[in-house]
Amino acid sequence: MSERDDLAELQRRRALTEDAARAEAVAKRRAGGGRTARENLADLVDPGSFVEYGRLAIAAQRQRRDLQELIERTPADGLIAGTATVNGRPCAVLSYDYTVLAGTQGALGHRKKDRLFELIERMRLPTIFFAEGGGGRPGDTDYPVVSALDTRAFALWAGLSGVVPRIAVVKGRCFAGNAVIAGCSDLIVATEDASIGIGGPAMIAGGGLGDVDPDDVGPIEMQAPNGVVDVVVADEEQGVAAARRLLGYFQGATEEWSAPDQTRLRDLVPERERRAYKVAPIIETLADEGSVTFLRERFAPEMVTAFARIEGRPIGVIANNTMAMAGAVTAGASDKAARFLQLCDAFGLPVVSLVDTPGYMVGPKAEAEALVRRASRLLVAGAAIRVPLAAVILRRGYGLGAQAMVAGSLHEPLLTVAWPSAHLGPMGLEGAVRLSLRRELEAIEDEAEREQRVRDVTAAAQENAKAINAAQLFEIDDVIDPAETRQLIAATFAAATASGQPSRGHRFVDTW
Repeated sequence: MSERDDLAELQRRRALTEDAARAEAVAKRRAGGGRTARENLADLVDPGSFVEYGRLAIAAQRQRRDLQELIERTPADGLIAGTATVNGRPCAVLSYDYTVLAGTQGALGHRKKDRLFELIERMRLPTIFFAEGGGGRPGDTDYPVVSALDTRAFALWAGLSGVVPRIAVVKGRCFAGNAVIAGCSDLIVATEDASIGIGGPAMIAGGGLGDVDPDDVGPIEMQAPNGVVDVVVADEEQGVAAARRLLGYFQGATEEWSAPDQTRLRDLVPERERRAYKVAPIIETLADEGSVTFLRERFAPEMVTAFARIEGRPIGVIANNTMAMAGAVTAGASDKAARFLQLCDAFGLPVVSLVDTPGYMVGPKAEAEALVRRASRLLVAGAAIRVPLAAVILRRGYGLGAQAMVAGSLHEPLLTVAWPSAHLGPMGLEGAVRLSLRRELEAIEDEAEREQRVRDVTAAAQENAKAINAAQLFEIDDVIDPAETRQLIAATFAAATASGQPSRGHRFVDTW
């Protein structure tokens, strides 16, 4: 039986949306070191699971371009979108297509986003959005428009904050409306060649700010240290893998896992209190093997934030990093940790806090960074979380900074334990000694004698500040063998979630 004409026409039109029908555009993309949008989506989603919306849409430019040209050169109006499964779980996926009018946002593309964003809310679908593109498209002619400020896509996308996890992936240039899509997302994965900016070169020049090369608008060298990008990858292949991995933390527990040798933890904190050490190996040892993803590594490195798993359960981790600023809680560190706590709370991930801090970073330079407000943000965020929190004092737990790391009080976490190396106090011990003995020290004329007096009194204070003494007064729940840490955290979280997670309601997650 011969194929019906109407079905043949449909197959012909569908074929024109595929990469195979666009050899010139695909070749240009590959010459620039990139993959096509459909290649990225095929790599991301489970085979055969993609349900596409708006495949036959074309750019709204019929008044200025031939219809056949639009069909051939502007498939899907430059936005591929639909539902699929990733890691075997339902989600939504969207991708701007840079081979179509530089990934700009067309009239039908906006309508497509509106449709998908409403479905995402109704179906509660986690979402991955490939956001590369040049922003708004001025060349569409088929719709009467003055400002286009009535476009709903941005309000709908922003309104999904705290409703479903949203991950943006950026390769290359991402400006204006495309950058806002990325900026409203919960997590941003970007390639080393990405340039992200609210205003692209045309907008910058139009504002009288001079000519700027697109790659200089917001390069990774800027957007990673300033905290805009969460995960930096080499290329799109790694970007897809990172997005899939990040999405997995929001998709629940895994049944298969393996644990590192926990006795390693006994030797990862130096005995000398002033010696810095890397906290990442502690996190990687506590967690299931291969399960850790560090976020915003180049921003406020004195604070570490990471996703991980313990016995298959996805968790969030915050930790002081003594390799930077001695692990002090700075304004940037507070922003980083507070926003991460919001993210974990919104999507039900328990949190582990690993504490080794001399307290808040203080002084005129620190205060110039709005420390009073930004430091307080971590306390407010910690007080608001409803997910289980467990705290481990690794070595130093001093002052308000340490309290901020444990949601405001040592008794706020469901479990607060310390390692034998830990010391606790209302402020750094030597500073407290110098402050309390100021007059006595001023009366000692010999400098060597004066400093010896400080060392002697500090040693006595340090003996009193030991975690075991704090445990004797029940300021903390226990002092433990470091090798016991993982098991105690797992047991605490299991007990906390045995009767199900409490309803969290809808709280948005700050973009910063």
